This record gives sequence, structure tokens and C-alpha cells, in this order.
Amino acid sequence: MDFFTGKTFSTLFVIVLLFHFNGFSQGDSKDLQQEIMKARDMVIPALVHIEPVRTVFSTGEKRHALVTGSGFIFSRDGYILTNHHVVENAEKLTCTLYNRKKLPAEIIGSDPSTDVAVIRLNLEEWEGETLPYAELGNSDSLEVGQFVLALGSPLGLSRSVSMGVISSIDRYFEDRGSMISPYNLWIQTDAAINPGNSGGPLINLDGKVIGINARGVFLAENLGFAIPINLANEMAGKLLAGDTIRRSWIGLELQPLRELKQYLKKPDLSGVLVSNLDPGSPAIKSGIRPGDVIQSINELQINVNYEEDLPAVRKILSELPVSQEANIKLWRDGKIKKITVIPQPDPFEYHPEFEAEDWGLVVKNINRTIFYLQGLTQYDGIYISAVKSGEFAERAGLRPGDVIKSINQQKIHDIKEFKQMYQEIRESDPDFIFFEILRQATPYFAAIDLRKWVK
Repeated sequence: MDFFTGKTFSTLFVIVLLFHFNGFSQGDSKDLQQEIMKARDMVIPALVHIEPVRTVFSTGEKRHALVTGSGFIFSRDGYILTNHHVVENAEKLTCTLYNRKKLPAEIIGSDPSTDVAVIRLNLEEWEGETLPYAELGNSDSLEVGQFVLALGSPLGLSRSVSMGVISSIDRYFEDRGSMISPYNLWIQTDAAINPGNSGGPLINLDGKVIGINARGVFLAENLGFAIPINLANEMAGKLLAGDTIRRSWIGLELQPLRELKQYLKKPDLSGVLVSNLDPGSPAIKSGIRPGDVIQSINELQINVNYEEDLPAVRKILSELPVSQEANIKLWRDGKIKKITVIPQPDPFEYHPEFEAEDWGLVVKNINRTIFYLQGLTQYDGIYISAVKSGEFAERAGLRPGDVIKSINQQKIHDIKEFKQMYQEIRESDPDFIFFEILRQATPYFAAIDLRKWVK
């Protein structure tokens, strides 16, 4: 099978010319070419083209969409690493392997906060031969300027390879939009990462995976980003162990200390600046204030001068044992204070959207973005993401963006409770369904009269 596109060969030809005119001999160029081919051949048999059948609810009812992505096998047992956003809301997964064999797969687990997912091939139809898999490298050893190859199935095309260099090993993005990365920095590369490459491996010239391709910037010239493989491997280990990745939470928003140090003329001041606190959070209850400088967490010294230092501190906080006291030392107005805080489970737990088909609405858990956009002060409730035209929910006055606080005067804390109550109401066949909601932080009530409104 020819794995290279014409564009890729042209790129390699230009690189060879550049090496030649910058003092590299033809022999050096041939050595580079051989390294590229060897690295390609080590990993591309483990490359997988993934076709998820995804559930979408944009119209208020369940629909299916066929999308494409990439992944790579990383164990003899048929486990595959890919992106969370590739398999999110997938009801069915089909994987095409290097020999064009199509096999079904199942989702083992995924983590939206790091965009890492693990799926497993159903090997019942695999015919005897050893399953190829890729070897994981060490992303902590990467250097800017290092040659890398990005493998995948861009735009739904056959397997391809693009070449580039690492442009940055610690690219930071604010926690917004599609580049959500509260706990990780990104590998930036100019190796082309297009739609469909997501989930594929970024490899070094030793043929080891050093990242998972995750995002390419639209209309940018070969500006791509990958998840460091060390972080992905850590998340995969937890998912394979059957752990639910539920992080701890104390409710802090943090900023680098650099500008405050300059303002105070205290170059030796260390720590991280508390910029805001979540309402009702453990941090507020413990007495932490905006403007405090946290210097240590359980005696682990903290120093955040730049945005790139923030993910590591967030990760430390997210891994604090739930319901166990954590000791925080902070600097406030020139004095050192010691505070004890008790972390709670993160209230913004991810679950796929759920369609309440009989009522004509779709709901999901409240996430951090919804919490702040809606001006909420409490973390319980269910967010209405879509309402089907002409159905009960719409006729009762419910709208997308409403937050359901209770149904029939029973509080709803999360999507698990909503599903349970939805099933109980379906079985009890009541005359009314009474909703207490928040609409732009304002209370509102709506009712479905099942005697009057016949579906």
C-alpha cells in the first residue's frame, strides 16, 4: 500500500535540498530519508482509521452522523489511543487496520479535560497473526526543532504521513473553545494535522509515539498541536484500570505571579496568585481570598511566573484526596498564613447528552462554561441543550439554555438523577409534570398537562 501523498514526497524533496545547500552531503540526506522511512514503517501498521457513528441532538431529537478520525494500537490486546473528541457520543465504532480489515471496537473510557480516550478492538474476527502495535516514547525528552512525523487519515483519506519539526513543547491555551487544556500543555508542530488526523500518532525518528495529534488550526499554514504522550499514557492507565476520572475540586482560579511581583517590587516572592473563587467552594469556606498567593500545597513548593506553569499546579490540586485535609501555605499582605482546606469531587462531571424522547428535550450536566454564562450560584441542576419543535417541552415553554432544578418538586442534582426520575415518571403515567427551572438565573415554572396535550 502506498502510504505517501505526492505533497508529502515534495516536502521531503525540499527538506533534502535544504540539507544539501546547508552543508549536508548527499549521504547525510539519504541517511535522513532512511530514518524517515524506518520510523514510518515501525508505526504505520499500528495506525487505525476510526469511523464513529455519533449521536447528535441539534434538532432536539436523536440523529446519527458518520465522522472519521484516527488512532493507534498500543498493546497486543488491541487497545487503541485516540482523542475524546473523536469518539464522544459514539454509539458504534468501526476501525480499519493496516491490512484494510474492518473490526468493531468499544469505548473503554475517555477524559474530556485532557482529550484522551481508550478504545478496544473486538479481535474475534482477527485471523491469527500478531497484532501490530506502536511503542510509546518519552515526551519529556522532546526538543524544539526535532523532526517528527504526523500519521493519520486526514479528511477521510487513506493513511498518510506528514513531516515537520517541533515548534514548541509547552504551548499553553486559555481554558476556552475547543483547545480546553486545564491540565496539560501542548506540543506544537508544523507537521500537517488536518481533520481526520485527530487521534493519530505524532512520532519521532526512532519510531516511537511522542504525542497524540489533536488539533490543527483552520486556515493556518501547518499549525498543529498534539497531546504529550506521557500525559496520555497516564490517563490511559487510569482508564484501563477501570477508574472513573473524577478530579477533586477546591474552587480556585489562578494567575501567574509575574506582574504582581513587579508591582510589589518583590522579585523573590514565589507562589501562584488566586484571582477568583467559585461560589460556595471549599476554598471560600477555608478562608482563601482573591489576591492571596499560594506558596505550597501539602508542603510542595509552588512557583508560577508564566501561564505555561498553570497546568501543573491545577493538576496537583485536582489530585488531592477527596474529603481529606490539605494544608496550604499562603502569602497575604506581607504575612504567611497556613490554611486547611477539604477538597470535594469536581461538581462539573462529564456525561454524554441524554434525550428525554417522550418529553421532546435533550439535557446534559452543567459544565464550568455553562455555570458562568448562566450566572449560576449552585452546582446542581440539569442543562437543557435542545428542545424538539412541537413536542411537550416546547409547548410547556421550556427552552434551550434553561436549567432544570426540580421535577414534580423533587430536586435534580445531576444527569444520573434526571434519568432515574424520567424513567419513574414514564412508568407512573402522571397527569402533570411540573418543572422548576432557572432561565438566565431567574426562577421560572413550567408544567406539562398530559391530559390536555396528547402527543
